[in-house]
Amino acid sequence: MIEIIEGALIAEGFEKALIGFGYQFNNPVAVYSKDKCLHVLMERDGMSSDEALEYFDFNVAGAWMGESTPIFIEGEE
Repeated sequence: MIEIIEGALIAEGFEKALIGFGYQFNNPVAVYSKDKCLHVLMERDGMSSDEALEYFDFNVAGAWMGESTPIFIEGEE
C-alpha cells in the first residue's frame, strides 16, 4: 500500500490505480495509471472500454481541482 502524501488530492474510487506521488512546482500530486483507471471503471461500473474511456477523459482526467490535481500517465507498463 502506498502512503498518502499530505496535500496531494486523491481521485476517490481509483485506489487500485494509484502508482505513486510526484511534485509539480513544490505541490504534491498523486500519480495514477490511466490504463488501471480504465480497468477500474470497466470492472467496478460495468462499462465497456469505449464508455470507460469517454467517462475517464471527461470526468476524471478532465477535472481540475486546483494546483494539486492528480496526474494520469499512460504507457507505463
